[in-house]
Amino acid sequence: MKIEKSSNVSKCSVEIEGAKDVDVRWLISKDDGAENFAMRMFELQPGGHTPLHTHHHEHEVFVIEGRGAFVYEGREHQFGPEHVIFVPGGEEHQFKNTGDSILRMLCLIPASAV
Repeated sequence: MKIEKSSNVSKCSVEIEGAKDVDVRWLISKDDGAENFAMRMFELQPGGHTPLHTHHHEHEVFVIEGRGAFVYEGREHQFGPEHVIFVPGGEEHQFKNTGDSILRMLCLIPASAV
């Protein structure tokens, strides 16, 4: 069992080639005893973005605050607070902060992908 305020979970900079001004907090993971899923919170600064990338696992995203563009199949799809985004495995994608404030979103992935 774990109960914690998200702001108390340490964040680290995403140091992957192609990422810009992105931090992540691992809110729930195998370290907490979660066997099936991991929950991360990404924070992208204005103008920040994840790398354009592909991986085998799916993930589910819930946008908490901010505005952005989801790049998928070569097209940009605009989103804002309370949008949900499903990313199938094996598909190239990217998240961009297109707003003038922080973009904060939850991202759930299979624990086996960690």
